[in-house]
Amino acid sequence: MPTPPNQKIKPPSIYGYFSLDDAVIDKLSELGANVVSSHAYGRSQWYQCVKVVTELAGGATKSYFIKIATGTNCEIVCKGEFESMKAINAVLPTIAPEPYVWGKQKNKEAYYMISEFRIIGQQPPEPKRFTARLAELHRVSISPTGKFGFHTTTCFGRAAQLSDIWESSWAKLYEKQLAHMFALDLGLNGSWPEFQRMCDLTLKNTIPRLLGALESNGRSIKPCLVHGDCWDENTATDLETGEPFIFDSGAFYGHNEFELGTWRTPLHRLSGKEYVDAYKRNFAPSEPAEEWDDRNLLYSIRFDIGCSILEPGCSQRADVFANMKQLFRKYFPEDYAAFIQDIGELAVSTAGVGGEKQNIKKLE
Repeated sequence: MPTPPNQKIKPPSIYGYFSLDDAVIDKLSELGANVVSSHAYGRSQWYQCVKVVTELAGGATKSYFIKIATGTNCEIVCKGEFESMKAINAVLPTIAPEPYVWGKQKNKEAYYMISEFRIIGQQPPEPKRFTARLAELHRVSISPTGKFGFHTTTCFGRAAQLSDIWESSWAKLYEKQLAHMFALDLGLNGSWPEFQRMCDLTLKNTIPRLLGALESNGRSIKPCLVHGDCWDENTATDLETGEPFIFDSGAFYGHNEFELGTWRTPLHRLSGKEYVDAYKRNFAPSEPAEEWDDRNLLYSIRFDIGCSILEPGCSQRADVFANMKQLFRKYFPEDYAAFIQDIGELAVSTAGVGGEKQNIKKLE
């Protein structure tokens, strides 16, 4: 669970011996590293994280970070993060730990990823330097196809996101990605007719209006390599170098402003004005600039529905519904009135005579 914003994020630490799988030991040996010690490191909601200290030829020591994934999408998680960190590291080596190898364990149904170990300091990093580096990643990265997407599936937490396609239109890719997440949410959290109707309206109306404007009337945006889940505890200051860095990525090439969608929630320190304004100084809002905040709200829906998928029954689904309605009401006021009338009638038919006013009030 995220650390509450009024509390300091505690840096990860080792807390117990961890027995490494033979496959991991073999891969470390191939890297020229003989294991000296291995300890559980930090706390993760879904994965096991390990700090391994090794001895290299000549007697020098080197530490490695290992993530081990089991259960749902464990192979996709490790492969996707490896490819994400590899892509980010290739653009700006200091902004991400170098990934070395990933694979399947021998003695357990699990997958692992071995990467460079960095000592985590302040989370999130100081705003000015951090946003400058993040904007630099977005600005200098170049899509290998010139399109939006990625060459493999990456994940948001344990949830596989639709990234392994290429689209010339950002609006089209985002529509497909969000539709994929809506479908996952429906399967896990069950039917909610009013919500599903608004999901359809968002896909068919709000996205083409808000994101289509980025690529019309002579305007265009460049596919940028985005981290994909850039929240407080996936960022840090490297205690050895003082440089900000990012990790635990589910990357793809998208609109750079998508990265800030997860910053919108007040639960995150990155939602602070000092971070958002600093980023905008390094990467100016896309045109139409006056719609930046509405696009940010639209992008936040993608992260919030992801949280609803990862934590079925949480309050994020209701937040997504409210935010979708806010955007649809602003850009399609007449259609929104018709939506309220239609869904109000549905609520009456399913709630009984006594629930009419109460259900319609909730919808509005």
